[in-house]
Amino acid sequence: MAIIVQNIMLPLTEDAGWAISAAVKKCGLKHGEIAAADIHKISLDARKRGGEIHFVCSVYIETADPKRETELCKRVSDCRLAVSAGIEPVFGSEKQRGRVVVAGFGPAGMFAALVLAKYGYRPLVLEKGADADKRRELVERFWQTGELDESSNVQFGEGGAGTFSDGKLTTRISDPRCRFVLETFAQSGADSSILTKAKPHIGTDVLCKVVKNIRREVIAHGGEVCFETPLTGLDVSDGRVKAVKSHRGDEECAAVVIACGHSAGETFGLLGGCGVALEPKPFSVGVRIEHLREDVEKSLYGKYAGDPRLPAAEYQLSHHTAQGRGVYTFCMCPGGTVVAAASERGGVVTNGMSEFARGGRNSNAAVAVSVSPADFGSGAFDGFDFAKRIEKAAFAAGSGYAAPATTVKGFLDGKPTLSGASVEPTYARGVFACELRQLFPEFVTDSLAEGLNAFGRKMRCYGDGGAILTAPETRTSSPIRIPRGGSGVTESADNLYPCGEGAGYAGGIMSAAVDGVNTALAIMARFAPAN
Repeated sequence: MAIIVQNIMLPLTEDAGWAISAAVKKCGLKHGEIAAADIHKISLDARKRGGEIHFVCSVYIETADPKRETELCKRVSDCRLAVSAGIEPVFGSEKQRGRVVVAGFGPAGMFAALVLAKYGYRPLVLEKGADADKRRELVERFWQTGELDESSNVQFGEGGAGTFSDGKLTTRISDPRCRFVLETFAQSGADSSILTKAKPHIGTDVLCKVVKNIRREVIAHGGEVCFETPLTGLDVSDGRVKAVKSHRGDEECAAVVIACGHSAGETFGLLGGCGVALEPKPFSVGVRIEHLREDVEKSLYGKYAGDPRLPAAEYQLSHHTAQGRGVYTFCMCPGGTVVAAASERGGVVTNGMSEFARGGRNSNAAVAVSVSPADFGSGAFDGFDFAKRIEKAAFAAGSGYAAPATTVKGFLDGKPTLSGASVEPTYARGVFACELRQLFPEFVTDSLAEGLNAFGRKMRCYGDGGAILTAPETRTSSPIRIPRGGSGVTESADNLYPCGEGAGYAGGIMSAAVDGVNTALAIMARFAPAN
């Protein structure tokens, strides 16, 4: 047992020991009662109340007396019992007829396979893309030459789309298994700071090592991971999947986890062809905005900008337009780059990426506008088609995989230009001046314009007309959901488990990984471990 003491204000001039002492004092504990104490989480409050900024901490305290801890949680405000990060599965009795197959090795598939392997289920993973090392080579070749591999790219391959991002681990879910995911990443090579930071990130440069280590752990516990081996078919009859198809041949299966990621149109088509229900879901489209990193820091930190005690400056902004549509920033990459993220020939897609140090000259973020089936149609693939039209329009407007871009002022004035830019664009395939209204529906660009003006009133750097907008950002989340019931399976096949962001049940690395863990536990609760 242990307790977490929250809302400890830590001045910028003090260290972690100060926060721990403040938490101990808040609880009225004597030092002799304490078995262990450390920082649990730390975040920055940059609102500059009274002209100052400070950290906000939660402190982990373990005492020798569990009854004392329970009493403190009842008496002391902002005090709660710590939640265990352990996994405690319940094992079912149904005998497996064939293997548990996991389709996809992004965060959801990776953690589903890891948990299944650790408890004796010997999963088979089928991944369309290449392993992390080969995938990096193919991605970098695309960025340098424009030669796109449609199977291994920023979207597909070991680690999923999150591998080529910032490796952000922030999430809005409060599932206690978040801690298990964080600890697994740390044990696999991520910096230990992810365990205490309120906004943890791994960094693209570190993630490639981390995902390889998790794969090795899956294999060490009896799992099998097959790269460049996409799922090509399902044998569905009598309400269950009896076999999966790939270039390995047919594999009898006890259960199938679909963890294919948000860009896997071929897999969704395969599922639909097998009678699996699919439905459209809301997502977002927009642009990447680039500012100088130092300008973002000045906007957030004021006189403290450049202070080495402060983390890289991050922000999250949102605005509701007069028509009630949401405009928001997400996937903010301090000191990062805008990357070419296409997965199909003839389309331009952008995304953001940072390495662990976040030391680049520019910072970027997506500025996205929410869209829904009311905007693009109620068919299962209408959202996919909507995004593809934008991507293809961007490709047709330029040359190869160069990206349409303009300064913020040029966009707002309707006179696209790169002249007068205050930042050097980082998109590796090059950018060209383009009227973004040629790419997006009018409601999207009108909402973008209103959102940018609103953000300019909130953050000084957003008032910089020389900031660069690079388009399009279309892979914000899956435009499709695979409906599943309370036991985690589809109606059409009672051993088919849709999982993660691609299936419409997560939004980012952390929530996808947790969904993978929960899906594995659901399978384990039904089936007995493999012999």
